[in-house]
Amino acid sequence: MPHPYVLLSAAVSLDGFLDDTGPDRLLLSGPADFDRVDEVRASSDAILIGAGTIRADNPRLLVNSAERRAARVAAGRPEYPLKVTVSGSGDLDPDAQFWHTGGEKVVYTTDKGAERATDALRGLDVDVVPTGAALDWRVVLEHLHDARGVRRLMVEGGGRVHTQLMTQGLADELQLAVAPLFVGEPDAPRLFGPGGYPPGRMRLVETRPVGDVVLVRYVPTAPGEGALAYAADRHWLGVACELAALCPPSETAFSVGAVVVAADGTELARGHSREGDDPVVHAEEAALAKIDPTDPRLRSATVYSSLEPCARRASRPAPCARLILDAGVRRVVTAWREPDTFVTEADGNGLLVAAGADVVVLPEFEERAVAPNRHLLAAG
Repeated sequence: MPHPYVLLSAAVSLDGFLDDTGPDRLLLSGPADFDRVDEVRASSDAILIGAGTIRADNPRLLVNSAERRAARVAAGRPEYPLKVTVSGSGDLDPDAQFWHTGGEKVVYTTDKGAERATDALRGLDVDVVPTGAALDWRVVLEHLHDARGVRRLMVEGGGRVHTQLMTQGLADELQLAVAPLFVGEPDAPRLFGPGGYPPGRMRLVETRPVGDVVLVRYVPTAPGEGALAYAADRHWLGVACELAALCPPSETAFSVGAVVVAADGTELARGHSREGDDPVVHAEEAALAKIDPTDPRLRSATVYSSLEPCARRASRPAPCARLILDAGVRRVVTAWREPDTFVTEADGNGLLVAAGADVVVLPEFEERAVAPNRHLLAAG
């Protein structure tokens, strides 16, 4: 199911701490970075923190700039983003500033925690949403997207929340403000705890000074596993859709883009329909042809294709679904099921699944995949 774009935001010391162990909150950012954070908040549909952060810091979690709030209203948005917290236990303080400032609020908790949270917050205008026997982050994100219309979610902590979203492959971006100081206290809270993080290196997209701190922005690159979609899957499928737009126009074939990515997030190859001097080459075929067939990374790689890999074709002996399987790849992420424009009842995904491959369809990318092919659909 579609999720919001999840942006993790935090300020950390040079040695990776969020705070020290003193009674007062350690201010890691300066005025310039606080203003930057306010701008990010204003651009978001919702801001999320864990219940532990409410207990420890008692934040208001507001957009402080009157000009930014006015711009939100002028654009037809609420003055303040939706405020969200998560609590497995439902143990929440009704006197916390979180509940008495800003706009709408929602709590995600367990079935058992929902009873406790409802009692604690009785009389307050707060939506309490249970996610099951345990706190389920995918249910949280799907509900925010579908029921609340959240497309951009800013997550401001704490460390446990950041760790869970990152280890589950649900964070689309990490924004760190690195402060020029050390904490050095072993019991102080860290940004990330131990866990099974996605492998490989993240991709650096920006660094810049903001006052005396340095803003660092990273996005994940490692594909998901099995049938679960990770944030990086959305990134790579977006790249495949961009490649589809590069295809030479055709009245007799689809424009498709494809990327092959190793399990650690390394891009192995990319291709698009009718690439180079081959007027009938398919995107997946073009990409796979650039990889050494003995490359051991293929067996754990993911193929991203803007269109479902073909199951039958007239131009070559082997369809793309078969080429993918023969290469040893057993995971495919795609955006759009092949229509009957050229081949009736095409079912490349079915061929892949029958051979033991995992197929993930992300329908939120369908419009982007269809865009360079709209003339074909109109003609049909």
